[in-house]
Amino acid sequence: MLLDVKNLAITYGDLEPVVKDVSFTLDEGEVLVIVGESGSGKTTVIRTIQGCLPLNAKVMEGSVVFDGQELTTLSEEAFRQLRGSEICMIFQDTGSMLDPIKTIGSQFVEYLQLHGIFTKKEAFAKAVSLCNCAAIENAEELLTHYPFELSGGQRQRFGIAMSMAFNPKILLADEPTAALDVTTQAQVVDELMRAQEKNNMAIIMVTHNIALAAHIADKILVMKQGVVVEAGTPKEIIYNPQHEYTKTLIKAVPEIGGPRYVD
Repeated sequence: MLLDVKNLAITYGDLEPVVKDVSFTLDEGEVLVIVGESGSGKTTVIRTIQGCLPLNAKVMEGSVVFDGQELTTLSEEAFRQLRGSEICMIFQDTGSMLDPIKTIGSQFVEYLQLHGIFTKKEAFAKAVSLCNCAAIENAEELLTHYPFELSGGQRQRFGIAMSMAFNPKILLADEPTAALDVTTQAQVVDELMRAQEKNNMAIIMVTHNIALAAHIADKILVMKQGVVVEAGTPKEIIYNPQHEYTKTLIKAVPEIGGPRYVD
C-alpha cells in the first residue's frame, strides 16, 4: 500500500472541521478520483497530503501514511524533500503558481536545480525533453516565454512536464482541466494518463466532473460537506449509486441527442 488515509479531520482556525472522518487507501499505479461540489473538502484533502495547507488550517485527527511515513507530523524540511520528487501536484491553473515576471524556462531550470542534480545546461536539456514527452510543440521556443503568453492548455502541459521531472510516486491533480475548453481538456487528460501508465504512477485527481471520474478512475470517492458519502469502483458508483447526492451528480451529466454518457 502506497498511501493510507485514516479518519482524517481538518479545521480552519477554531471552527468546526471542514473535513471529517475521511479514509481511503491508494496502491502504486492506482488512480483515485475525488468528486464533489465546490466546498466539499476535496482540495483540502489533497493539500494535506502535499503538506501545503493554509497557515490557519490544521489536522485535528487521523493519519496520512505515505510509503511508511506519517505525514501529519512531518517537519517542513522533511516535507520539502518529498515535494517535487515523490509527491507532486498540478494545480487548476499552472500559471497561477508560476512567477509572472520570469520565463517558463528559467523557472523550470530553477525547479530542477533545486533538487541539486543538474547543471543549468543539463537542467534546460532535461526541461526540453520533459516538454516533448508532454506533447508540447516548439518546447525550446516556448520555454523562453512568460506564463501569460501561453494558453491555458499549454500552461497545464507545462505543469504535467514539471510534475514528471523526478518520476513521483503520487501525482495530486487539483481540477487540472477545469479552466480549459472541452477539446483541450481531453488532450490534457490523455497526457496525464500516458504519464501515469509509463511511470506506474499513482494519481489522486479532484474534480466536480463525475463523467471524467468514470473514464479514468480505478476508485471514486464522492464527498459532500467534508464527508465521504460514497466510495467504490466506477462501475459500482455509476451503475449502482447508493447515496442521493451521487445520484444527483450522475443526473447532472449532460445529454446530447441520446443517452447520458458517463463511462
